[in-house]
Amino acid sequence: MLDKMKIYLYRENKVSYVFLLPSLIILFVFAIIPLCGSLYVAFTNMDIFFSDVGFAGINNFFRALGDERFWNALKNTIVFAGVEVPLQVGIGLIIASVLASTSFFNKLTRTIYFIPVVCSMTAVGIIWSLLADQTIGLIPYFLKMIGIEGVTFFRDPSTAMATVIMMTVWKNFGYTMSILIVGIQSISKNYYEASEIDGASKIQQFFYITIPCLIPHLGFCLITNLIGSLQVFDQVYVTTQGGPQYRTETLVYYIYKMGFSHPFDLGYASAISVLMLIIILVLSLPLYRKFFMNSE
Repeated sequence: MLDKMKIYLYRENKVSYVFLLPSLIILFVFAIIPLCGSLYVAFTNMDIFFSDVGFAGINNFFRALGDERFWNALKNTIVFAGVEVPLQVGIGLIIASVLASTSFFNKLTRTIYFIPVVCSMTAVGIIWSLLADQTIGLIPYFLKMIGIEGVTFFRDPSTAMATVIMMTVWKNFGYTMSILIVGIQSISKNYYEASEIDGASKIQQFFYITIPCLIPHLGFCLITNLIGSLQVFDQVYVTTQGGPQYRTETLVYYIYKMGFSHPFDLGYASAISVLMLIIILVLSLPLYRKFFMNSE
């Protein structure tokens, strides 16, 4: 009987491997191979034309550490992630707690909030650029009606990053909201009923029942949003091109500029990519350990 069970389990595992194989092939081709290639190129002086390719050792990494634009891009990336992630998760949590019930109005509102998530960031960036344009934009027009003039949003060094952050939060908070709504709906109603009997208010229920029960969901949202924010590129490319005065130039945009425009230095761009991978791991792994490994 035990031998038959082992044979059965072995067959079941073989079937599972067959279903996993396409995903593993795609992961290997589009993630593992490019990652290994990037690591190799980072130690060369290769350019996009593959001319005079030679071994550079760790010179590209030392070059990055002495590059002011690299440190400026790193600072801008950390500022973006440090503001965008808490805003997106916070707004998503508040709206999720309000729209968690299954009424028709809540379902319709959730659908409306989720629409920007499925839209292309390129399209969203173009729309926001038009809305915020000082000449033809609706936002400056409405601000002028209430006496606020001269705000240039993407063109002003003091407001460009804030505008990019607002646009990103507006587009992506629906994703966080959807995940947290699922988490809230999975919380047992007995907790809320018992707390009502004890005289707990809605705010107390939110802080002492909802948030503690949502820790795994909040952890997932924080980690995924952090990784995505550290790789911010599309919105910067479409709206500001890293300007004005390099105030919105992020690491991924700087990698793009160094590797795929003048000076077309793939080796240096790949070295910065490796450094960015290390930064993402350093920032995200402690969060993973805190939210998931400790909970076990």
